[in-house]
Parts: sequence; C-alpha cells; structure tokens
Amino acid sequence: MSRIEPLTPPYEPPIAALLGSMMPPGVPPIALFRTFAHNVAMTEAMGGWGGYELSSRLSLSMRQRELVIHRVTARCGCEYEWGVHMAFFGDRVGLTADQRRSITHGTPDDACWSDDEAHLLRAVDELHDDADVSDATWSALASVMSQEQLLDLTLLAGWYHAISYAANAARLAPETGSPRFADVL
Repeated sequence: MSRIEPLTPPYEPPIAALLGSMMPPGVPPIALFRTFAHNVAMTEAMGGWGGYELSSRLSLSMRQRELVIHRVTARCGCEYEWGVHMAFFGDRVGLTADQRRSITHGTPDDACWSDDEAHLLRAVDELHDDADVSDATWSALASVMSQEQLLDLTLLAGWYHAISYAANAARLAPETGSPRFADVL
C-alpha cells in the first residue's frame, strides 16, 4: 500500500499541465509523477530532470542512459522505477534476456556485456557502493566517453538513486504491465 497516494484525475489545470510536461505526448502520467505532484514546488524545481525531457538532453545514448537507470534502480531495490524503465525502454534499447537478468541480478563481469558497457555498469556499482568511481574505471570510461558524458553518467546515477529513494519510501505499487525483478531470473 502506498504511503502517499498518487493524485488521480480529474486534475486541477495547473497540475494537469505539470503532469503533461513530464510524459511523452498522449501517455498518461505514471504514479511516481502523480505522487510528486503533491509537492508542486519540488516537482517544478526538478525541471527537465523530472520527466520525459531528460532523455533528449543528455549526451549519453539512449542505451547508455537506460543501462545506468536499470542498474541504479536494481541496486537500490526499486522495483517500481526499474519496472517502468524496463517496460518502456528494455526492448527499445535491445536488452537481451541475459542482459535483463544480469543488469538486475548479476555483475558487470557477466559475459553478456561489451567492455564499454561493463565499465559503465561498474561505474554505477562503484557510485552506489562507494559514492565514487575508481581510477581504473574512470580511466576506462574516459577513453571512450567525453567529459560531458562522464558528468551525465554520474549525475544520472545520482538522480535515479534519489528517485529510487522516493519511490521506495512512498511504497509505490508497480505500474500495470510493468515487469518485476523475479520476471528476469
């Protein structure tokens, strides 16, 4: 049971506009955003980082972005946000069954990852475990990523760590049709 019940329609016009700005056109707002809308000032302050606009603003590819998000949310035990991203983006970024299993339950050393993707996932794990990235991992990433991409990686990981905190603490129920961690065992 949710600790903070997501808002339900009909929404007041300013809330409807805010929620609409957080989703792709024609897609109803997810429970996370409807929960955030209880605090309009916070939600507005999140700006483009809070919704759909994020994907078009980062220097990371969609696949890189989703690898970071899936790994962060899995490591944080945030089945809600992991499921939302797996449902919306897992197929779009070409995650295989082995990669879905690995990103959720495995390690960056699993055979299903290229060297570059393993380094990306290792950076996420290091940020999660140590709030830092080792020199070896940073060096490996810096050989294939720009400074802009490295900053996007670290901030994206931190952002989805915060999203995981909020979704877990609010006890958001999985979105209808979203996969669960057990689905990729």
